[in-house]
Amino acid sequence: MSILKGKVALITGVASKRSMGHAIALRLASEGANIVLVDKYAKPGTFVPEDKDWGGLDQVVKEIESLGRETLAAVADITNSKEIDSAISRAVNKFGKIDILVHCAAIRGPVGMPVTDLPEEDWKKVLDINLNGTFLVTKAVAKNMVANQNAGKIVLIASLGGTKGMPGSAAYSASKYGVIGLAKSLALELAKYKINVNIINPGSVDTNLRDGFHEEIAKAEGISIDEAKKKDYQNLINGIPLGRMATPEEIANLVLFLVSDQSSYITAEDITISGGVS
Repeated sequence: MSILKGKVALITGVASKRSMGHAIALRLASEGANIVLVDKYAKPGTFVPEDKDWGGLDQVVKEIESLGRETLAAVADITNSKEIDSAISRAVNKFGKIDILVHCAAIRGPVGMPVTDLPEEDWKKVLDINLNGTFLVTKAVAKNMVANQNAGKIVLIASLGGTKGMPGSAAYSASKYGVIGLAKSLALELAKYKINVNIINPGSVDTNLRDGFHEEIAKAEGISIDEAKKKDYQNLINGIPLGRMATPEEIANLVLFLVSDQSSYITAEDITISGGVS
């Protein structure tokens, strides 16, 4: 199938091996889209043994090209508007347009940290990347779509944590609540331009996002990172009716629907994919 043939998709947060962005890039490319890859790091650092040999952006480029699609990789900090504008300019110079934005880039921030103990700098960092970065990326891409009279699709990855409180993760939760509000407002503003804007709220997904938390558990309890990961995941799974975490590929399947013509009458919606938790 090639339901995205001729489309150009810009995806952020793609360089990590186990990221949703990586899975989404491959899924959209497999359906015919050419892909613009944006990440702050060409090769993200990792302490997870199975990820040590991962090639980052260069490896994702090779994977997409092996599917017969064209691609462009850009290293850009989503909190820096000049770097974002540069990446978009390169994309438009190469492909002539941007039809699709899927914004995945985010950080988890402190886990298990009460608001009363949360350092101000941690609060600001999470909000700057997760909310302000989302604003800057969506503003720049939407502006390009409107200027070029290019009907498009925008999908922002928020979180189940943006729909309810998360004790110990207030900064993350607040940032994702903000992403949902931003997206719903943007959807109403862009509807007249035939640009659809929707939000996905994943529950627990088996990605690299909690790696830092696992390292903290391992150090605090004197156990291996693998043991810490298994312990954390078991705690999460205990609260999921379907009895497992989602895979990045399952998130990618929902993204594909939302950026295809099959979802032409859906906009300003936030869709939760949580295995029944919600």
